[in-house]
Amino acid sequence: MSGSLVGEILVVAAIIVVVFLVFFLGRILMGLILNSVLGLIAIYLLNLIFGLGIPYSLAVIMATAIFGLPAVFVIIILKLGGLL
Repeated sequence: MSGSLVGEILVVAAIIVVVFLVFFLGRILMGLILNSVLGLIAIYLLNLIFGLGIPYSLAVIMATAIFGLPAVFVIIILKLGGLL
């Protein structure tokens, strides 16, 4: 009988860990999605309004996805400096 109780406790603990990981990873994923969307919108608007000609390359998309709007400012500086 005590073996069954230990098994049930382990199953409940495993479920709690899985639920925690799903929420934690989901939160990180949502943050990346939000950063990338805001960054791409900012780059699109900057290209549209100021005609900067920032390319939509994999490097630009990944930088904005990971670092968000601060990456957009770095990309603008690189573009204006002729490095992009």
